[in-house]
Amino acid sequence: MPAGLPLNGLFVLDLTRARAGPTATRQLGDWGADVLKVEAPAPPGSPEGVTGGRESSDFLNLHRNKRSLSLNLKEPEARDIFLRLAADADVIVENYRPDVKYRLGVDYETVRAINPRIIYGSISGFGQDGPYAKRPGVDQIAQGLGGIMSVNGLPGDGPVRVGIPIADLTAGGFLAQAILLALYEREQSGEGQWVYTSLLEAQLAMLDLQATRWLIDGETPPQAGNDHPTLMPTGVYQTADGHINIAASGGDIYARLCRALDAPELIDHPDYATSALRSRNRAALNEEIARRTRRRSSAEWIAALNDAGVPCGPIYDIPAAFADQQVQHLAIDRPVAHRERGEIRVVGQPIHLRRTPQPERMRLPTPQLGEHTDEVLAQLGYDNDAIADLRKRGVI
Repeated sequence: MPAGLPLNGLFVLDLTRARAGPTATRQLGDWGADVLKVEAPAPPGSPEGVTGGRESSDFLNLHRNKRSLSLNLKEPEARDIFLRLAADADVIVENYRPDVKYRLGVDYETVRAINPRIIYGSISGFGQDGPYAKRPGVDQIAQGLGGIMSVNGLPGDGPVRVGIPIADLTAGGFLAQAILLALYEREQSGEGQWVYTSLLEAQLAMLDLQATRWLIDGETPPQAGNDHPTLMPTGVYQTADGHINIAASGGDIYARLCRALDAPELIDHPDYATSALRSRNRAALNEEIARRTRRRSSAEWIAALNDAGVPCGPIYDIPAAFADQQVQHLAIDRPVAHRERGEIRVVGQPIHLRRTPQPERMRLPTPQLGEHTDEVLAQLGYDNDAIADLRKRGVI
């Protein structure tokens, strides 16, 4: 592992599947941790194993910077191998349903008995205990239960799923944060601990200002479509050749917008003179703005409004987003050399450490199922014959 990366030397056992857990371990692997992905062996006749789709763009992006060990944890010998690895690990991450890790005998208490310094990270659908703990939980179910679908979409259209797996992605990010917090605390206490979150909790946390509208003000937030839920004018406006985003909710910025639109009369208009009035009369104000923005092209308005100090921007599809000059300057798409696909590009880290920058390319491509099994077992002292025997008997 490159010595300059901040998590160099950290050994992580990755028991995760699907998306939320792998998102957490991807964070650790990208920043230098040695992430060993523990996967069930491929069933007889199956070239891909239980995870499936290893050559898909999604899988290739999600599992870079990891190694792969195949272990059938239902077999006692495989569990013993895992616990030998766990004795020297810094972090274990899993996202089984809460009862599964106990059935497999790889739960926190079992691991802690042999490694008191272990940081054990868990993600579940709804929490480690409680009335829904044993339910299967996936992103869309958490989006609905967590309230976000009720505020997403156009007014009157009914609940709308967010276009990315937001519960999975945020839960993975929160768990990575929790693991780093626990690692820092371990430097003070010398002890590890169990850290966990759930898709549901991550989704509720992401409600943020929408949640406090209910918790503090007693207001049930409605769908607001492309408008900001409370601050207007902020939304999507039609131009002569498409649409743009404009965000001009503050008093000074709103005045700048009105002048740039050649509509100074809207600044002190009795229906729009305050933030509260602009929000209350948003439909009429949006039409006043759109009536003017339709007269010029998107590019003309973006140039004019930025010159006036009004936040605005284009609305891209994904190819256009990655073609934008600022996105290209940020270089968030990072190359990685894959043995089957050649050089591919994946989505890199959105954070920067000035003194320890990201490497120019990803260190490791997504591994083949069990690609590093022999390597890992050899390090544990197994010879070739012993490894072949384990494979023959379906342990690895």
